[in-house]
Amino acid sequence: MKLLVTAAVFGLLAAPAFAEGDPAKGEKGFNKCKSCHTVVSDSGDVIVKGGKTGPNLWGLAGRTAGSVEGFNYSDDLVAAGEAGLVWDEEKFVSFTTDPKKFLQAETGNAKAKSKMSFRLKKGGEDIFAFLAGHGPAPAEDAATGDAAEAASE
Repeated sequence: MKLLVTAAVFGLLAAPAFAEGDPAKGEKGFNKCKSCHTVVSDSGDVIVKGGKTGPNLWGLAGRTAGSVEGFNYSDDLVAAGEAGLVWDEEKFVSFTTDPKKFLQAETGNAKAKSKMSFRLKKGGEDIFAFLAGHGPAPAEDAATGDAAEAASE
């Protein structure tokens, strides 16, 4: 019985966190973000054409903070990412609500700053759900798809 409970607990911990928001509402809400951010796949497919003041948000869900190559993040956001900050719904919503306050709490540095000055009043869960649907396929899904394809040949 203990083995079953232990396996169940580890299974729940290993499961990816799914976004609680509404992706359709998030797509509409992303209009507030696209003046600074774009969503463009690794292969160049444009999901949302936007500005380049902020980083490309393709693959944001599950990504280490401050890690898009070629984008000049604040030192504090990079430090938070190097310390283990990974974007999930809770972190994203907190950051977009008040980026400076979030980084100060996350880094423990009362002087921490973000280059993002915009504050999202509501709808962060929905925007995260929208963004969570736009990223590379998880490795295990790709492997499962490859195995299924090979088996059907």
